[in-house]
Amino acid sequence: MLLLSALLLGSSCQTHYEVASVQRSRILIDSRYDAQPDQQAADFLKPFKHQVDSVMGPVVGRSSHYMKAQRPEGDLSNLLADILVWAAKDYNEKPDFGLYNMGGVRADLPKGDVTYGDVLDIAPFENKISFVTLTGAEVLELFGQIASVGGEGVSSSVRLIITKDGRLESATINGEPVDPAKNYRLTTIDYLLGGTDKLEALKKSREINAPKDASNNSRFVIMNYFRYMQQQGKEVDAKVEGRVVVK
Repeated sequence: MLLLSALLLGSSCQTHYEVASVQRSRILIDSRYDAQPDQQAADFLKPFKHQVDSVMGPVVGRSSHYMKAQRPEGDLSNLLADILVWAAKDYNEKPDFGLYNMGGVRADLPKGDVTYGDVLDIAPFENKISFVTLTGAEVLELFGQIASVGGEGVSSSVRLIITKDGRLESATINGEPVDPAKNYRLTTIDYLLGGTDKLEALKKSREINAPKDASNNSRFVIMNYFRYMQQQGKEVDAKVEGRVVVK
C-alpha cells in the first residue's frame, strides 16, 4: 500500500516542458547519394521503381542553376512569386505584385533537367493560385508583416528595405512608393488568405478570385511555366536582385 501511494504521488509530479526554438534545413537528395548504392535496398525497391518513375520522372523543363528559397531573399522564392504573376494572364488578371510564402516552398530546385517530381517536392500542398485586392494601407501592413518575419518571396515589381529587428523602412511597387489610398491587385496562394504565416493583412482581402479546380494548384502553375520555357528553348533562371534588403 505504501509503494502504491508513492507511485501515485510520483506520477502526479510531471515536469513541464516548453519548446525553446525550432530549426530546420533542406537537404537535396540527388545523384550524389548514388555513388555507393546498397544493392539489397535497390533489389527490394526495384518492383516499385518503374511505376514511381513513370509518374515522377517526366522532364518539364530545365533550370540554369541550383536554386533555393531563403530569407530575406532567395532565387527560388523570387522565381515562384514571378511565376504567379506570369500565370495571371490565364485568369484575365493584371496583378501589381506577387507573393509566395517561404513556408510553402518545401524543397530546392536542382540544376539541369527538372521533373514533375522535382516540382511536386517544391510545392506538395493543394494550394491554389489566387488574386485579391488590398488598399495601399493594407499592402503596407502586409509588407510590415513580411519585414517582421525577415522576408518572403515577392515578385520583381517589389522593393522592400527592412531592418534587422524586423521593421519596414520603405516599400515601392513598380518603382513608386505605395500609395495608402490606392487599390492594389495581388496574386498569391489561397492558403495565405486566412492570415496564416503571420501575414494577417491578407484577412482583409476582397474581390477574391480563387478558383478551386485542381488545375489551379500551384505546382501545376509552376509546371506550366517550366513547359512554356522549354517550348521557347530556354532554361528557367532567377537571381537575388535586391527585392528585400536588410538595412
